[in-house]
Amino acid sequence: MNIIEVFQSFQTQEQAIEYLEKVRWNGEPVCPYCGSVNCGRHASPDRAMSRWQCRDCARAFSVTIGTLFHGTHVSLRDWFLVLALMLNAKKSASAYQIARDLGKRRATVWSMMQRIRTAMAADPAQEKLLYGIVEADETYVGGKPRRANNKDGSKPNKRGRGTKKVAVIGAVERGGRVVARVANPGDLSAKGIGRFLDRFVDKAGTILITDEYKGYDRVSGSMMHAIITHAESYADGHVHTNTIESFWALIKRAWYGSHHHYSRKYMPLYVAETCYKYNRRKAANAFDDSLRMFVGAVI
Repeated sequence: MNIIEVFQSFQTQEQAIEYLEKVRWNGEPVCPYCGSVNCGRHASPDRAMSRWQCRDCARAFSVTIGTLFHGTHVSLRDWFLVLALMLNAKKSASAYQIARDLGKRRATVWSMMQRIRTAMAADPAQEKLLYGIVEADETYVGGKPRRANNKDGSKPNKRGRGTKKVAVIGAVERGGRVVARVANPGDLSAKGIGRFLDRFVDKAGTILITDEYKGYDRVSGSMMHAIITHAESYADGHVHTNTIESFWALIKRAWYGSHHHYSRKYMPLYVAETCYKYNRRKAANAFDDSLRMFVGAVI
């Protein structure tokens, strides 16, 4: 959904609740406490539209319980608007921008966006192994290194693998899904890269393509491995890492153009957001798909 569709579809809180109930339960409410389907609308007139009553365990509940919307004081329509803006922003959107668009406090919108990013990070699609032609690479996210004042004999700040930027390691299927993680110390060693590939790549059904970094050499003994030497060329027929480089560009454009800074604490959530949107770039209705996942519905 785009912003106009969200405004037109959800004029009231009741319409938003009804839509979320349809997405989560498809007309058959389930008690989140005991799992019973023997439920009915709450007897209280002022809560009948938003609350349900389980006839077996006698507990009341709403459609938002157990979801990222649970306990929120923000209307569901505003949540839907924030979600739509995030999904439609290929290179991400800042909390300041969305706060201005919706007329809300920046802190409120930032908290909502972080909740949504946390839900995106729990995407079950991330647990499916990559296969086919898979490109693996690592990148470094942060400000451009500032050159030191060479008049005092100091050396310029290092670039590439010697930088102080935050490292991110990732792998992507040609034409398919991507997985990326903020790298901890040791994750870019040969052993660390091996652990990453073991977790996210189907070695039996994969041709791995990487650059000439020696950390990938040891995987050649357990799977098919092709190397592109960037000092010589950036593509040799089908052997290239242009797909994963294009994904890194999305992460860096989000950093440069929208956010300008990530703390290491929250950076995994921003990386997860980019992965989530990339993996649903071909979805016919990413908005509904996202709501289904966020409320724990069976897809």
